[in-house]
Amino acid sequence: MEYVALAVISYLLGSIPTGLIVGKVAKGIDVRAYGSGKIGATNILRTVGPGAFVTVFAADFAKGFISVLLASYLIGNTWAQVVAGLAALVGHNWSVFLGFSGGRGIAVGIGGLYHMAPLVAAPLTVVTIVVILVSRYVSLGSVTGGIIAIPTMLLVVFLGLERPEYLFYVAPGVAIVLYQHRDNIMRLLSGTERKLGES
Repeated sequence: MEYVALAVISYLLGSIPTGLIVGKVAKGIDVRAYGSGKIGATNILRTVGPGAFVTVFAADFAKGFISVLLASYLIGNTWAQVVAGLAALVGHNWSVFLGFSGGRGIAVGIGGLYHMAPLVAAPLTVVTIVVILVSRYVSLGSVTGGIIAIPTMLLVVFLGLERPEYLFYVAPGVAIVLYQHRDNIMRLLSGTERKLGES
């Protein structure tokens, strides 16, 4: 029963539409009517600006991190962390407050991973940032980070540096993130994806 309660709390925390709130407060707009139609930090960057981007990314990161932190405090095992992290990710992408729509899950997902397995989260962050800076495609950086997450976690687990239970967070988490980027992937393949800095 405690796992169910944890999942509900984490889902509701993840469901808080920070991007929508910041868009309305900062610019008086509904960001879902612009750009990708998502409430995540990248669409906020394009529609509201860099300051709002930092705010939304930090808030979404915190939703994932705090959910896992709460699991550690309330139940105190790795399976609870996995449940909380996935519930927050699902909440962000399919928010009950937005008719089960939302973002793509990068910030929330990496926030949870930083609490669980920082040895995996840190190199994924570096790779993602490098790919974005070189290619100027945010989506390509996000997808690349997702693709290498599972083999990176497998390696770290094989070396005995992290718990194998975290694979049950990374694998479905990556599947969710890639699914949410399916339109970006199609545009990348067709050469029509927008680069960073393009309106």
